[in-house]
Formats: sequence, structure tokens, C-alpha cells
Amino acid sequence: MDLPQLNPVEARVFGSLIEKALTTPDYYPLSLPALVNACNQSSNREPVLSLGETEVIQALDLLREKRLAYVTSGGTNRVAKYGHKLADLLFLPPAETALLTELLLRGPQTPGELRTRASRMHPFADLAEVVATLGEMAARAPPLVAIQPRQPGMKESRYAQLLASEARPADAGPADSPATPAPASDRVAMLEAQVAALQKEVADLRAGLAEFRKQFE
Repeated sequence: MDLPQLNPVEARVFGSLIEKALTTPDYYPLSLPALVNACNQSSNREPVLSLGETEVIQALDLLREKRLAYVTSGGTNRVAKYGHKLADLLFLPPAETALLTELLLRGPQTPGELRTRASRMHPFADLAEVVATLGEMAARAPPLVAIQPRQPGMKESRYAQLLASEARPADAGPADSPATPAPASDRVAMLEAQVAALQKEVADLRAGLAEFRKQFE
């Protein structure tokens, strides 16, 4: 299966729909004005955009052609409302959905940034869980994320989603470098973090089993 390729506006609209479905389910699906506001909000967005209704409608039409969005009206809905169809494309667990959404909305980020910013959509126990989840997303066929080379002066590598190009609208400043294979040291670090997360999971299972056995002693 090939992943659909989204332009920057499609990525912002798609990410905003997923985010609002997770964080404000009582107000989802979204009306067009609510969706425009979600795309342009100043918090949890990078870059901050100023999209008009026409641009958002055009992106919605493209997403609907790719079967990634839907519109509903009639009945109790007196105005058209819009939602996402991520589950029709990929069946992702909550942790992967939260990370993918955050990457769509804010571009490439470090695991530490992702843990902090995605916690409003899914709580992560620790950094190792974030890195392990990113590793699972990178190991999918086709992969959903890729690790970027470590930037000069930065201690951590950043991860980028692969649904949309990293090209930004003309008024949004310089684009990030495309995702490329990480150095061997970064791949080793990612694998070590995954192993640590698995070891912790096994330890927790053993502790739970020990507590269970005590009930019968």
C-alpha cells in the first residue's frame, strides 16, 4: 500500500481534524469556521498560518478524493461538518495516532518534544515509550516516520512524518531539510531505547504476576 502524499495545507487540515476529534470530541465533526480556526490557531502549530475558507475547502476536496476526509449535513446538523477518515487508511493505536498528528501539525520534532506536546492526545509513560513507538512507526511497510540527521549543536535527532512533504507555504519561512537515513549511532540509540522499553514492559508484567501469585499463597 502506498501512502497518499499531502501538500502542506492538506496536512494542516488533516492534522487539525484528527487533533480535534481526540481533544474536543463533543465539538467534532467540525463546521468550516471551526476548522479554519483550528488550522490557524497560534498554539500547537508550526508554522502559524492564516488560511482562508477557500484554501481549507480546496484542501478538504483533495482529502475527500483521497478518502481521508468526509462531510456530513442534514438531520441535526444544519450546517456542513467535516471529519477525518484516518482509520480507513491506517488502523493506528492511540500512541501512534497522537505522534502522527503532532508531526503533521508541527513538523519534525525530537522525542522529548513529542512526549510533551502529544500528551494532550495520549499520555506517554516515559521517553523510552515515545522512542519505541516511533520505531514501530518507522518499521511499518510503508514507514510512517523517518529519523532525520542530528542537526549541528543539537543533542537529539528529530523525527518527520512521511504523509506530507516538508515543503511549507511561501509565507511560512524556510522549509526543513527532507528526511534522510539517520547515522548508525542514531539508529543504535533508537534500538537501545526500544529494548529498554520492552525490558520495562517485561519487568512490569513479572511484577504483576508476582502480585497475582501472592493472592493464592
